[in-house]
Amino acid sequence: MSARKKLFGTDGVRAVAGTFPLDPPTISRLGSALVDLLERKGQGARVLVGRDTRESGPWMERALARGVRAAGGDVVSAGVIPTSAVSYLTKTHGFAAGAVISASHNPFRDNGIKVFSPLGVKIPDEWELEIEADVLEGRGRLPGHEFDVPFDPRLAGDYADYLAGRVRVARPPDGFRVVVDCANGASSAVAPGLLGRLGFEVQALNAAPDGVNINAGCGSLHPEGLAARVRETGAALGVAYDGDADRALWVDGGGRLLTGDHTLYVQALHMKEAGRLRTGSVVATTMSNMGLERALEARGIGLVRTKVGDKYVHEEMVARGANLGGEQSGHTIFLDDLPTGDGLLTSLRMLEVLAERGGTLAGLVEGFVEYPQTLVNVRVRKKPDFADYPEITAAVEVVKASVGREGRIDLRYSGTEPLARVMVEARDQATVDSCARLVADAVRRHLGEKH
Repeated sequence: MSARKKLFGTDGVRAVAGTFPLDPPTISRLGSALVDLLERKGQGARVLVGRDTRESGPWMERALARGVRAAGGDVVSAGVIPTSAVSYLTKTHGFAAGAVISASHNPFRDNGIKVFSPLGVKIPDEWELEIEADVLEGRGRLPGHEFDVPFDPRLAGDYADYLAGRVRVARPPDGFRVVVDCANGASSAVAPGLLGRLGFEVQALNAAPDGVNINAGCGSLHPEGLAARVRETGAALGVAYDGDADRALWVDGGGRLLTGDHTLYVQALHMKEAGRLRTGSVVATTMSNMGLERALEARGIGLVRTKVGDKYVHEEMVARGANLGGEQSGHTIFLDDLPTGDGLLTSLRMLEVLAERGGTLAGLVEGFVEYPQTLVNVRVRKKPDFADYPEITAAVEVVKASVGREGRIDLRYSGTEPLARVMVEARDQATVDSCARLVADAVRRHLGEKH
């Protein structure tokens, strides 16, 4: 797409809560613009809203609802609930759109708004651009008085029931303990109970949100505490969610961290053997490890890459007819079940494989050997085309020549933060580190923040 988005990034609108574009007036304009868009698309104007546990969530929900109502729409709140639950409920309960108020893995001061279409998928870039135009040009209705957003307490239960019905997990043996790190986020009220109802012995960590402790030294970005608890208790495995529970990362029984790439590897082999892997391929992003590509290739499974963002993974899956895809960060899409990543569903699917095959999580991933990988984040003051800077492109070419066919480099901007991300893979760590440093230094000299 030639037009560059100004408000929406890789995963919705994201900023420090209370600052533009997440100040109350702009949030209300977003709500109005969404309803206007839905009407232009011939949809209804009934919008479902869910949120994570950040202290800014309630007032942002009210601001968005005021904008929806000002434009003639209706709004219903599902309260604190995982992002994927809003996706599922939007489609199954006949809402014209779903909106999630969350900044995913970011600190509590940040927040965001993600929007789902009537089909429960994240709206396309074209829709986001239309909403942006309305907001930035000042179109839309002025919001009226604040009101209590109608809350339906049944919705969270409907979502949990759906997940429980999608998997056939044999009752685990006595003493099969699972430790779940809820990141003090949206999974806190759902995940422990859901796993417990399926017969697992569950120990919950970081499941007491207070509005400011979401993702604070815990969850998928900080799995060290989870790993320590798994080792201390002799648990079979641990799973770490992020703030809105749309991703899941793993700790095996020995305390080793496993990524979304490991999930894709285990699920691809399992689904292929069961005759359920459509197209014989998996969709991943440019960030997935080359070791995954090689391991799948050795087993007759293809890997198709797309740009970062589970939204783009989903689009590629639909285009190709694939039913398994995801990201190294832990978003995994089981398209036969849901059109977006769901950390809780991923947990159930992995436990399902363990129940069927027996053994350990470490045993399931033995055939996947990761290539050394380094990711360097460089804070930038702007995001121009890298090709406009000869020194940066020259550094990239040097790296490509150094790693050859047994490595790769990916240079991109973050869609949610003022960062340039330099990722390098190769057969040995020293090459990876030196190559990443070379490109990161070039980016820093030309685009880095001035101090």
